[in-house]
Amino acid sequence: MNRINVKNLLDISAALSKEKDYNKLLSRILKEAMDMTHCDGGTLYLLSGGSLRFKIMVTHSLGYCKGVTGEPIDLPPVALEKSNVCACAAIEKRIINVADVYLCSEYDFSGPRNYDTITGYTTKSMLVVPMQSHEGDIIGVLQLLNAMDCHKAVVPFSSDYENAIESLASLAAVSITNMNHIEEIKGLFESFVSVVSTAIDERSPYNANHTKNMARYGQNFIAYVNRLYKEGKTGYFFTENSASQLILSIWLHDIGKLVTPLSVMNKETRLGRYYEPLMQKLEKIMLLNKIRLLEGEVSEAEYNAEKKAAEDAAALIKRVNAWGYLDEELYREVLKLARKSYKENGETKPWLSEYEMSLLTIRKGTLNDVERGIMENHVVITRKLLSRINFPSSYSHVLEWASAHHELIDGSGYPDGLKESDIPFEVRVLTVLDIFDALTARDRPYKPPMPVEGALLVLWEMADEGKLDMDIVRLFKDSRSWEQKEA
Repeated sequence: MNRINVKNLLDISAALSKEKDYNKLLSRILKEAMDMTHCDGGTLYLLSGGSLRFKIMVTHSLGYCKGVTGEPIDLPPVALEKSNVCACAAIEKRIINVADVYLCSEYDFSGPRNYDTITGYTTKSMLVVPMQSHEGDIIGVLQLLNAMDCHKAVVPFSSDYENAIESLASLAAVSITNMNHIEEIKGLFESFVSVVSTAIDERSPYNANHTKNMARYGQNFIAYVNRLYKEGKTGYFFTENSASQLILSIWLHDIGKLVTPLSVMNKETRLGRYYEPLMQKLEKIMLLNKIRLLEGEVSEAEYNAEKKAAEDAAALIKRVNAWGYLDEELYREVLKLARKSYKENGETKPWLSEYEMSLLTIRKGTLNDVERGIMENHVVITRKLLSRINFPSSYSHVLEWASAHHELIDGSGYPDGLKESDIPFEVRVLTVLDIFDALTARDRPYKPPMPVEGALLVLWEMADEGKLDMDIVRLFKDSRSWEQKEA
């Protein structure tokens, strides 16, 4: 191998090691092999499932180019049989140099000859090079066609090319293997994240589809925004990396709920486990009143009035307990009930304890201040848990984005009260997706699902109040991302 070949290989090696796109890597490998040997055509096969599968096919003189963007090539795979020249090179791990396929009887060249008949092409010289990893494993095969001299005449492949092409094939095998390993690790990590996220959602029957829905909305929204960008209709754009980090942040944003008590996560009503004891207390009040009637301490009219008051109280408590929003009228009725008392063993006791009163007067939802604090703390736990993961540089923002999904641009969010300039665009998107799904979810314990148009109105009002990014809300509304099953 001469000095120019060595320099070329060093340059090629550097270029291959920098390439991050799988399809571009394969295209670069075939291009470099064809350029190095000055040939007209080439095919790159990868070994998969016990056969060689077509990945890229190029013929310059025919203007033919397939597979360079990853599109499948509709040709049957080549069986690993020695009669097939590319398979033989893979099996025997050696270069095969054929001067003229029409004069060679050692291999079955019916395929190239059929191709020639269909296209009018003439396949003559062929150089077949196995791509072998440093561990001796065959990754695939390079099949080069019709070497050309300086006058563009087809000639046999010079044996001088063989060492250089063999070195290139080895570099290619290493690059492909490394990229496959990276993709396998990435796939393993993403699978683990999906499992953890599913465990979070499945932990509570009232959160079963939240993260999956958000991931779907996110993928569709990213596709929509990038399509608008390409059409020149928006200045926003998601790079492949920022899109990947956003989706991963969605999958991990609620990981802190792994340690949130189920008594808080699954609290369907304001009173929760205190409902039945309160109902039993009202029954006891009615029984005590009955005893007072029988002992002549109260009149029949007084007894009936007290009985009706207890029944009305039970109906009010049942209604308020599961009511989505406590308006002023219901709030006053609960306050009125809290002023009532009864006597037991000479001791005056309230119909509602202070704690029961605090639960029944929760204005919105089912959680009191303490419980809401516990629930909101899940973002702090999310940050704490994710900080223990050694994220690669390509996922360097996931910790920040996932743990900030309850921040609002006016500074009223939590846990850090960040303002607009401190909240990345991707986090603002995540927040909109989170709120939308929370509003429209059919599996929340404390409220019925809100119609989509109602949820969009809430988002719009929050944006108008300066809490959400109006541009994102507008884009999300126009995207109709919730209507699409897949991105």
